[in-house]
Amino acid sequence: MAHPFSLIRPYFAEKKAAIAAGLVSLILVNFLQLLIPRVIKQVVDDLTAMSLDTTGLLIYAGQIAGIGCCMGLFRYIWRNCLLGTSRRVEEGLRNKLFAHLQNLSAQYFDATRTGDLMAHATNDILQVRMASGMGLVAINDAVFLGLAAVGFMLVISPLLTLLVLIPMPLIIVGTRFFTKRMHQRYQAVQASFSDLTEAVRERMAGIRLIKAYTLEQREAENLKEESQAYVRENLRLVRTTGAFFPLMLMLTNLSMAMVIYFGGRLTIVTAISPGDFVAFISYLGLLTWPMMAMGWVINLIQRGRASLDRIQAILDTQPAVQEQTAPKSLAYRPPSVTFEQVIFAYPGGGPVLKDISFQLRPGQTLGLVGPPGAGKSSLLQLIPRLYDPKKGRIMIQGLDLDQISLASLRSLTAFVPQEPFLFSGTIRDNLLIGKEMASDKEIYAALAKADMQETVRGFPKDLDTVVGERGVILSGGQKQRIALARAFLHAGPLLILDDPISQVDTQTGRRILDRLGPETEARTTLIASHRLAALSTADWILTLDQGCIVETGTHEQLMDHGEFYARTYRFQEIEEALNAT
Repeated sequence: MAHPFSLIRPYFAEKKAAIAAGLVSLILVNFLQLLIPRVIKQVVDDLTAMSLDTTGLLIYAGQIAGIGCCMGLFRYIWRNCLLGTSRRVEEGLRNKLFAHLQNLSAQYFDATRTGDLMAHATNDILQVRMASGMGLVAINDAVFLGLAAVGFMLVISPLLTLLVLIPMPLIIVGTRFFTKRMHQRYQAVQASFSDLTEAVRERMAGIRLIKAYTLEQREAENLKEESQAYVRENLRLVRTTGAFFPLMLMLTNLSMAMVIYFGGRLTIVTAISPGDFVAFISYLGLLTWPMMAMGWVINLIQRGRASLDRIQAILDTQPAVQEQTAPKSLAYRPPSVTFEQVIFAYPGGGPVLKDISFQLRPGQTLGLVGPPGAGKSSLLQLIPRLYDPKKGRIMIQGLDLDQISLASLRSLTAFVPQEPFLFSGTIRDNLLIGKEMASDKEIYAALAKADMQETVRGFPKDLDTVVGERGVILSGGQKQRIALARAFLHAGPLLILDDPISQVDTQTGRRILDRLGPETEARTTLIASHRLAALSTADWILTLDQGCIVETGTHEQLMDHGEFYARTYRFQEIEEALNAT
């Protein structure tokens, strides 16, 4: 596993010039801050000696005003350079995480909650940004400003400076003690935030079901428990940080008390001037921030490291579906599809497909039928390599699937899943996923094939109708037909349809099937359907049951067999006849 900080190193290298300019500006700001107590010292000493007039006061005021203006300018530069770099880290890390997630296999998302991924992409990356931005600032202040302030204090009084630095070893010991605990607490807080995010996401996605079953009170209580768990983890963290920061402040105030007592005595006996005494207190005030920054930067770095650990764990996850070093591309034409003794199982489960073998020639149509859970959808998902089989071979155009480029394989494939998914944009946006440069004429032609053209034209905004999250404004049948139209618009030579008319009425289904025939003539097609009318014109039909092939043949042959296919087909004929009357 790579070191987590290696994730952000390339972005620091990319912005090294900006970081250098920012650090120089930050050091200049800190140096200018150190000059102000020197000016104040001169003012106090001159006032004490009664040797200062109005003109002298104006000069000193002008010096402080000039220093303030320069500080403002350099502070603007370092904030743009250093905090701008942290934003680049945030952008780059989020893009890298999203790109990696898109390369992971389907089984990763089967086992990972969406809320966890959302937490990684938001809260975790926010913590990394804070650590790489303000963390860098705090480190610089803790080192440069702290050492420089001590140097100026030594010039005024070495003895008083040594007294002030007595609490420093206690700060180091306290820091080492709290660091490990804070890291563990931050990891627990981030994990709890993931749980809370997933709980909120799931309940918002299922709000209609919650309302339908009047579960508002119960779900509010469940979410309250998740929220309380998040609060408990944060309180455990607060008990650690809440002890650490007051310790820093206590030691700082202890130093201040020592300065007041011993420094005051040195001033009384004129070992140092009143101006030196005031300047020393000012430097101690400036030293307070580096001491606090030491604690704050540890806080930030521990948060950032915990988040980087979680992000690194995702980036270290390898796709279950891997490409070879030099994969081959497929010719863009209807392919042959061959299964040889294929066995498939989901992680942690028993075999879903057992010893599946068949051969489909280019341009042929294969129908898949069987009871729910027979393995039809699993078989179809193996072809575009959403999953890989445990044993056996799958070949496309005579090449093993693992020899073929995933991009080449999937560019051939027009796929309609069993549960059609629509993005929250417009109907046009969802259709153009299949073919980005399609004209309106091509879009309407695809909609007509899916028996959706007139429905879309009836919407107030036609193709520009916003469908809402997951297509919420559309019925199940309308979403399914838009998914079909998307596949028709894609026009890939390998067409995979998983129960494509399950959510439409019988008459609509018949019209779609009438138009489906010409679509399958120029493509290699695989159709799984519970409506057997969709399969009657297929070149070959397989009946699956409990993951095994129990029947094979054409429609006529299977009807003659009188088994599952024939019984189901006749039952559906009777059902359709009854519906028609």
